[in-house]
Amino acid sequence: MEWMNGLFEQYGYFLLFFGLFAESLALPFPGELAMALSGHMAYLGKSDLLLAMLYSFLGATIGTMLTYALGRKLGRPFFETYGKYVFLSRERIDKLADWFGKYGSKLLLVSYFVPGLRHFTGYVSGIMRIRLGTFLLFNHISAFVWVIAYVTIGRIFGKQLDHLLHMISAYSWRAAVCIAVGIAIILTVKSYRAKLLKKKALLAVSPDNGVR
Repeated sequence: MEWMNGLFEQYGYFLLFFGLFAESLALPFPGELAMALSGHMAYLGKSDLLLAMLYSFLGATIGTMLTYALGRKLGRPFFETYGKYVFLSRERIDKLADWFGKYGSKLLLVSYFVPGLRHFTGYVSGIMRIRLGTFLLFNHISAFVWVIAYVTIGRIFGKQLDHLLHMISAYSWRAAVCIAVGIAIILTVKSYRAKLLKKKALLAVSPDNGVR
């Protein structure tokens, strides 16, 4: 935590803005930790709480608006070929597209709170050509709540920052693991059902049974 504390003291709000902007592009940056730290700095009187929230919100939303524009402009074929450079594989595009198909654009409302999801929702929303107004509404609501939550947590629990950051980090990893396990179970069940239906179809048209 000391290295991030030093960076924040030196670069302040610009670290929040560019860090969260980079994270929105699927580049590695500990967004939750940085926002909690900014709240801790406000607790110590070294930064302004509202400015920390503002710069965090702008960095996150401008980044996702850029990824939305890239996804809409470049399209799915481009990202199926080059998406690996921002960790957006074809399989990940398929999974997110399935989630959007199941839950609709409302998936954006929780996207910022799910590690591994918020980094790619902008790209995939653009690829799927979700209406710009719908994307901006749900994306900005989610970002607004996310930013306020983490900066405020750092402000309220300033004295227990070390323990708090550990909990945030642990929660993020556990959430990611739970989501991955859930997806794996769903895909396994779907694969099994598909094989079972295919087997029944083959039996139905076999020479011994004739076509039913």
